[in-house]
Amino acid sequence: MNPPKVSIIMGIYNCESTIGDAIESIIDQTYKDWELIMCDDCSKDGTYSVANQYCVKYSDKIILLKNATNQRLAASLNNCLAIARGEYIARMDADDINFPERLEKQVEFLDNHPEYQVVSCKSVVYDENGEREIIGVAGEPQKECMLHSVPFVHPTIMMRRNAYEMVGGYTVLPRTVRGQDIDLWFKFFSKGYRGYILPEVLYKYYNLKSTKKNRKSFKLAFNYTSTNLVGFKLLKFPLYYYAFAFKPIASTIIPERIKIMYRKHC
Repeated sequence: MNPPKVSIIMGIYNCESTIGDAIESIIDQTYKDWELIMCDDCSKDGTYSVANQYCVKYSDKIILLKNATNQRLAASLNNCLAIARGEYIARMDADDINFPERLEKQVEFLDNHPEYQVVSCKSVVYDENGEREIIGVAGEPQKECMLHSVPFVHPTIMMRRNAYEMVGGYTVLPRTVRGQDIDLWFKFFSKGYRGYILPEVLYKYYNLKSTKKNRKSFKLAFNYTSTNLVGFKLLKFPLYYYAFAFKPIASTIIPERIKIMYRKHC
């Protein structure tokens, strides 16, 4: 069989209630030359069973892997990358939804713009209470954006496979347990690669407000800061930029009332 144009990689873990809709949003794409590679990270619910039903039904399109031990997202994605055959690699999360034209629009962009190595899109954020906001700024982000935040919503990207290979995939270290995408973009920009965010909203991104609060632990902030320090050096940022590297730690220790007061006066 000829390899597909697009390989979609997805790490899955304890997402029994949402993975079906996520997979259906891939099956319903207007662009059909794809393969879906999922890697189950030792789910404790029925995630693997649901995924396997789709794998059996669409055996020519869907591949299901299973980790022997819980390895977290970065390692799971690397396992998917190792067998991906597509020229382009798209990301997807198991609690999100693709709009029908997502793959078509992104393939068209990369086909017509060889100067770019990755393309993303705007996303609508939603949770159990409905849609909240649209995120993403259309255009080409510069490496300096890494001083403040990552420019691309990780599961919305489509990257050329050779670019994924050149950056070495995902770094698997304690500091990248939840910040694997931050590390990826530091490596991406260090190669001189370019990315673009499409103006269309092509993705529904699930994000609970409470999740953000739960993730602001000092340990996690320390890991983010560690990755920032590695990345700032990689991008050869001047020393006076390094204060921005400690922003995650500062965010955890500054009282919320002070941050609210600061935002009101900005």
